[in-house]
Amino acid sequence: METLLAFLILIGVLVWFHEFGHFLFAKLFGVKVEVFSIGFGPVVLSKKWGETEYRVSAIPLGGFVKLYGEEENSDDPRAFSSKKNYQKILIASGGPLFNFILAVLLFALIFSVGKPTPSYVLEKPLVGHVVENSPAQKLGLKEGDLLLEINGKKVNTWKDFENVVLESVLKKNWNIVVLRNGQVLQLSGSVELSKAHSFGVEPYIKPVIGKVLPKSPAEQVGIKEGDEILEINGKKVKSWYDAVALIRSTKGEIIKLKIKRDGQVLEKHVIPMVDKRTGTPLLGVSPRIELISVKEPLGEAVLEAFKKTQDLTVLSIKALWGLITGGLSLKTLGGPIAIAQLAGESAQQGLIAFLGMMAFISVQLAVFNLIPLPVLDGGLILLFLIESIRRRPLSQKFKENWQKVGFAIIIALSAFVILNDIVRLITGSGV
Repeated sequence: METLLAFLILIGVLVWFHEFGHFLFAKLFGVKVEVFSIGFGPVVLSKKWGETEYRVSAIPLGGFVKLYGEEENSDDPRAFSSKKNYQKILIASGGPLFNFILAVLLFALIFSVGKPTPSYVLEKPLVGHVVENSPAQKLGLKEGDLLLEINGKKVNTWKDFENVVLESVLKKNWNIVVLRNGQVLQLSGSVELSKAHSFGVEPYIKPVIGKVLPKSPAEQVGIKEGDEILEINGKKVKSWYDAVALIRSTKGEIIKLKIKRDGQVLEKHVIPMVDKRTGTPLLGVSPRIELISVKEPLGEAVLEAFKKTQDLTVLSIKALWGLITGGLSLKTLGGPIAIAQLAGESAQQGLIAFLGMMAFISVQLAVFNLIPLPVLDGGLILLFLIESIRRRPLSQKFKENWQKVGFAIIIALSAFVILNDIVRLITGSGV
């Protein structure tokens, strides 16, 4: 129920802002707005104010603004069709523009209020763990390496590392400079980060328990927050990753834990639960990670918000190009189910995390709508640009066929992403 509510709020706000952009530009140029709808299908709520009917409809997967004179030519000065092409382009661009504006506003709020962030993001990028078969391992990175440069860019903190990796997500050839045992080494190779779950390096995390899930095997044997794991089945534990690896290696058999609590060493015997989907043994615990809140002055927060929105926009365009060229797998595409999951998970983490997710999706929505495909805002903008170059309108028959092609593409794409969501939900990977 919480996931559904978070999804409805997320979609409602994003769609309202998008359609309000169209609405505002239409009003600016004197176009009559007949309907302003959040959602499609059967009308749930309806109220007419002035000349516009405002609706909330049953299917919350989008919305629309119906403009007078949009579907047929008219000389009426209040008709959309009577407006100049640059005005039509601005009206069509209003939706994506307002999604970008929403992202900037949300990021500015997050940066000025302060987002709870792991303290290690401001520390030196000292590798505490390398994931097996990850891009990092294939490039030769090892535990204990200090990252100095990635693809020619210096990395002084884990935050720098995250930003550089995000910018390089579609790169194939990587060059990394590390400090290992007092020597500066250069590592290079070809890896496709876009086809991996992550780059594959993590900071050092102490084997100290931060959270114990209710009714979990760990809680049932009296394991508590703050307990430090010293040994598992007689093997010493140096980091949280050691603990995870040793627990998984037990294959669900009884585990002998040696923990430290308030200066005392205790022994616990616990039978892990096994994830039915993956077969992974779990104790129901998570590591203790110190969180900090970094607040920025309003002016700096706004500038940082613009930069964050710009970076996400560039990354989204690169990802889109990767999908077109085959550099990025179609399995990465997510639909309404994936968005609902992300909304629910971020809502559980708190308001700031939820607003961050909303800003991220808002950028994706803006970029997606600017794709020059029929039905999308980008398709309309392309038509109006063509008409401006031709200096005469396109034929009504062409426009109708253009719309039919657009609906066919959008329906096929929608069916694919929903199927991908379902397969990912069942198996953990897309089609």
